[in-house]
Amino acid sequence: MPTAILTGQPVPGSSIESELRSLGFDVHVAAGAAETETLLARVPGEERVAVVDARFVGHPHALRLGLTDPRFPLAAIQGAVTAQPAARQMLTRAMARENSTGGGTAVDVDSLADRITAALDADGAGVHRPELGSLVAAVPADPQARNEARQAVAAVDDEAVRLKSAVKARDGFVTTHFISPYSRYIARWCARRGLTPNQVTTASLITALIAAGCAATGTRGGFVAAGVLLIASFVLDCTDGQLARYSLQYSTLGAWLDATFDRAKEYAYYAGLALGAARGGDDVWALALGAMVLQTCRHVVDFSFNEANHDASANTSPTAALSDKLDSVGWTVWLRRMIVLPIGERWAMIAVLTALTTPRITFYALLIGCAFAATYTTAGRVLRSLTRKATRTDRAAKALADLADSGPLAEAGAKGLRTAARRLPGFATPAVALLGGAAVVATAALTDFGGPWPLVAALGYVLTSALAVARPLKGALDWLVPPFFRAAEYLTVLFLAAKADVNGALPAAFGLVAAVAYHHYDTVYRIRGDAGAPPQWLVRTVGGHEGRTLVITLLAVLLTAAQFKVALTVLAVVVALVVLVESIRFWVAAHQVGAPAVHDEGEPA
Repeated sequence: MPTAILTGQPVPGSSIESELRSLGFDVHVAAGAAETETLLARVPGEERVAVVDARFVGHPHALRLGLTDPRFPLAAIQGAVTAQPAARQMLTRAMARENSTGGGTAVDVDSLADRITAALDADGAGVHRPELGSLVAAVPADPQARNEARQAVAAVDDEAVRLKSAVKARDGFVTTHFISPYSRYIARWCARRGLTPNQVTTASLITALIAAGCAATGTRGGFVAAGVLLIASFVLDCTDGQLARYSLQYSTLGAWLDATFDRAKEYAYYAGLALGAARGGDDVWALALGAMVLQTCRHVVDFSFNEANHDASANTSPTAALSDKLDSVGWTVWLRRMIVLPIGERWAMIAVLTALTTPRITFYALLIGCAFAATYTTAGRVLRSLTRKATRTDRAAKALADLADSGPLAEAGAKGLRTAARRLPGFATPAVALLGGAAVVATAALTDFGGPWPLVAALGYVLTSALAVARPLKGALDWLVPPFFRAAEYLTVLFLAAKADVNGALPAAFGLVAAVAYHHYDTVYRIRGDAGAPPQWLVRTVGGHEGRTLVITLLAVLLTAAQFKVALTVLAVVVALVVLVESIRFWVAAHQVGAPAVHDEGEPA
């Protein structure tokens, strides 16, 4: 149980002790700095501890934000400071210095908690201070100030602020105007019944899988039910994040589940639509796989660009300035958010079209919408990259190299091509990756199944992939290398399966791409959580993007179409088992050892 140490006797009528206990703290009272230091030393090192001024006046949610958020090792508001186990030594040192200076008694005008916070700031400890907005957090020095602070507390509806802050600050039009106005109340209902965000996330996944099952029936009633359930799943998907913000229940495992399940829900629904269409005699597996490839590549563009630029110095450009200017005009903000077809708009479109039209029309609309969104966002990012004079860091280059997912063949080739790569101009790296990928995709799409040309192109792709990563990815457009690799591998699988022209080949290819895409998403989530890339043994075991592409083209040459289908199925199962087992092991272990809690407040998915 976390411990809160009140410095001084609470003022008569103060509710500070009960409020701290309602937040889960075991409360102890210290007469001054010396006793505070003694009590602090008695708190077990594996527990959170807070030092709170007994004169504190404020909203309960201000205390909650300041003292219970699991994402930050150190946090403070006026009159209160807290440390998680990872930062206990820093808090103890700051407390010792305050005690040794001779200050800190119950009658001091200033606050011991605030002096400790100032000492932590002086040490460069990185104390988080939450945005309180209209919430009150004060340490009144006299009765008149206390009365004014209490009046300020009464004037602001703590619960209304808490509900409002549960909604993500930046979200899509559909989510903001059609989901969040009521899903926040569902989140509060869940919080009051002790439900966790992970439970709501799981409920969202189950609902989406049932929706996929309804779509797979191929009946009009099934399609209507699928559309309704997909919207219900999205409501729950919004609710889990709002519940996390409402109750500050953030965790490493929760962030991974939320991100992973979003992809699993959407791609499972694509498969359900394809199965439903097949029952009606319409084979749309190629469209379903194309939609998954396009959506995954869109995400890789987002991830690569963000990783390349989030810590770049001199990170400005005229294009970025224009974007910021447009964001200052209200209607353009919503238009630009809708154009990129975030998850709310995308799922609403899929749900409505599923209920009213056919799977083929649904996939056509999805492909057209996502292609336009991908063109718009990628073009803007290319312009930004060309017009900004940014210096990318070693960390950014390492993240891009991890996202590239180079296997042993590309790594070995990169060592031999390092000298040649240094002589190439800056634009050569993404150009080489694009040309190598385009060659293998084109030969897979334009030649007959079983012919040698895709294999020849795949051998060339191994060389171009090695050359592309032979030097650090610090060029202006080097963030395009991972998306080019993803598109090359996924599209090669799609076209070879389509050219096989045998029943079941495209569903097997869908399963293989889904398994590989999961591996790539998992890499992203690890990098985002500062956990590093997956272990090298895993990347080598699944071959890297160039190794898998070479193996698949080789199988297409050596096997009959029917045997190729079986081989794709086996590969899909093997890759899925390897990456899933390692991923689950890693994230569960990270959660158990108390890895820093994270939560995504960034761009809509």
